[in-house]
Formats: sequence, C-alpha cells, structure tokens
Amino acid sequence: MSAVAMRLDDRIADRVNLLRQGMTTWLFLLPAVIFFVGYQAYPIFRVLWISFTDYEFLTNEPARWIGFGNYAEALSDPLMWTSLWRAALFTIMFLPGTIILPLLLAILVDRVTDQRLAALYRVVLLIPAVIPSTLVFVLWKWMYNFQSGPINHFLVDTTGLFTLQNAPQWLGGTPLTLPSIAIMEVWWGLGYHTIFFLAGLAAIPKDLPEAARIDGASEWQVFWHVTRPRLAPIMMILVVLRFGTAMAVIDEYLIFGGFNRDSPTYTWTIFMYDQAFKLGLWRQGFAAAIGMIGAVGMMFVMVFLLRIFRPRG
Repeated sequence: MSAVAMRLDDRIADRVNLLRQGMTTWLFLLPAVIFFVGYQAYPIFRVLWISFTDYEFLTNEPARWIGFGNYAEALSDPLMWTSLWRAALFTIMFLPGTIILPLLLAILVDRVTDQRLAALYRVVLLIPAVIPSTLVFVLWKWMYNFQSGPINHFLVDTTGLFTLQNAPQWLGGTPLTLPSIAIMEVWWGLGYHTIFFLAGLAAIPKDLPEAARIDGASEWQVFWHVTRPRLAPIMMILVVLRFGTAMAVIDEYLIFGGFNRDSPTYTWTIFMYDQAFKLGLWRQGFAAAIGMIGAVGMMFVMVFLLRIFRPRG
C-alpha cells in the first residue's frame, strides 16, 4: 500500500473516531435536550402562537389567526398598565430586602468565631426557607388577621397605639396589602439569600480586609472597597432572579387578594389568570398576549439590571 493511501486511511479513521465521540456526547446530552424542548421551548412557542389567535378554551369554534389583535387590545386596556405598575411597585418594595438585610446578616454571622454557634445561626436562618408555602401563607394570614392576629393584638392591647376601630387592616385590598406581602416574602427568603452572601464572603481571602485595616481603613471603607466589589456577582444573581420572581408572583396574590380588580394585588399575572381560567369563555389567546407583554417587559428590565450590577474591574 502506498504512503498516500495510508495517510488517507489514517485521516478517514481519525474522522470516524471524531464522529463517534461527537455522537457519544450528543447521546449523553439527549435526555437534557428532550427535557428542554418538551418542557421549556415547546410551551414558550405554543403560548406565543396562541397569543396571535382568538383561542377560547370553552368554545367549539376553531382558533383564528388575528395577528397583533390581542396585543393591541391589551396595550389599550388601562387595567394592563395598572396591573403592571402594581407588580412593579411590589418589586420595588421587595427587592431591597433581598440585598440589604441578608448582606447585613451574612457579615454578622461571618464574624462569629465559634463554629458551633455560627452553624446554629445558619440553621435558624434557613428554617423559613424549608417551610412549605401553604404553611407560610396560613401563618402570615393569621398574623395579619384584623381581629385575632398577634400583630394587631400587640398594637391594640399591648401598646395601646390603636383601637379596634382604627387598627391597621393589613390585608383585604388596602394600601397595606402589598407591603404586608413584601414583608412576608423578605422573611421567607431571608435565610436563603443570606447563605448566598455567606458563600461569597467565604471566597474572599481573609488577608485582604486585614491588610486594609492595617493601612488605616475604617470598617465602612473595608466593606465598600474590599467586600462589596467581590460580592457584586452575588448581588447581580440575586437581583436578577428575585426581580423575575417578584414581578411574576401569583399564588400570594390569589390567596391574599383574590380577583378584586380594585385590589393592589390584582397585577398582570392575576389579570392573565383571570382571563384564561375565570371569565367568560376563557380567552386564552388574550391571556397569552398579556403574559408575553409582561415577559418581554421583564426581559428588558433584566438586561438593564445586568448592566448595572455586572462586576467591574
């Protein structure tokens, strides 16, 4: 066999081996690809298609393609903008609590020198995060109860700051409803968010803040110039993730506010659910358009947040 033929056979064999390796890689990736397509990509494209039709679940009429009709109707409905603003207002109330309080607690726990005590603090902080959502909602609904809740009992009977006639109405569609739910959400995720910052603090070399203190930096300067920049990736992750969950809250609003359109809890997610599963013939095409408008708006804000909180330097 000539040298040219041997080199050609070697090249063919190498390409066959590379092809086999590639097929093996894709074989291992196949379950993840199937899962992604079946449970992520297909539902998104299905909802997108439905949003361009007049699909109504409870009618026998086939869905008709209406283009941007649902989007035009939703954007011209004042309730759409009101519901988006309510969700944004809740997010503004909630997001600072996912950064400031957990960061403060993480710094305090990180400075505990007794390892057993530090571990105990971590366990206590994580208790709310492992409580099922149903129990959390029942607990806080009882705490916010106008007549028998412990919060109003303390304000009325213990401190005497209020009477039964003017005691705060925490739930029921009052201006206090959104702040009340935001407080509950901050408490619920406090330990979970604190662990994020504790992990970030553990990755910071201990000699960096010590060197800054030796050079005469105050504790605030150490935090601002040494600790904070190295926790920026953690802040970015938490802000982006929790922004998405805060804007898309639905269970809490259904439990604490229901379907009253005048309630502060009637946000775009409840508007979408109301149209899809409660009113009339279940206008799911219109509801899908509401959902897509909210999702696209959230993505634009997320890009803006990523640019603000991205690590620098």
